[in-house]
Amino acid sequence: MSTVTRDLPKLTAKGARTRARIVDAAARLIHERGVAGTTLDDVRAAAEVSGSQLYHYFADKDELVQAVIDHQADTILGNQRKADLGSIEGLGAWRDMVIAQAKSTEAKGGCPLGSLSGQLAEADPEARALIAAGFDRWSAAIGDGLRNLHASGHLASEIDPDDLAVTLLAALQGGLLLAQVQRDPRALETALDTLIALASSGSAAPRGKT
Repeated sequence: MSTVTRDLPKLTAKGARTRARIVDAAARLIHERGVAGTTLDDVRAAAEVSGSQLYHYFADKDELVQAVIDHQADTILGNQRKADLGSIEGLGAWRDMVIAQAKSTEAKGGCPLGSLSGQLAEADPEARALIAAGFDRWSAAIGDGLRNLHASGHLASEIDPDDLAVTLLAALQGGLLLAQVQRDPRALETALDTLIALASSGSAAPRGKT
């Protein structure tokens, strides 16, 4: 798994809150408008900070965008770890949650992390590495739950849980992209339902039981 680690400056509690407010505002605006459509002045106004405060925490827009990538990845990971993919019920609840979120927004903006890939991957190598690391972390979190599901016999025996995690994440990203451009989550729903059905087909009774 690739990881990207960076040293962040030590901040006071007040400074940390101000920096988080700036990143939150930037993440919201970038998800709505895209990286190119979001200026530092937009972020400054939304976060209700001065220009000097903004530049105290971020040297330039690139550095702020990198912080947004970390923020989106951390948020997704926090939500993912709350999902129980180690049970059939939990997997279904996670699927329902993903579909419900897409329906509630008409999939506008796409995936908070995946949408950044198309905007930054070819133009900003450091941003691309951060996004890749975020996807690695996301895939690993999905795989943690699927390994438990596999051990209980609720996945086809030949399925590798880590491979399924990558495939499930790929289906999720592709489904969200189609949902975004079509303003309809049916493609996302179809992709997830088909993959889950294929992965669970042929699964035996829980191992150790008859």
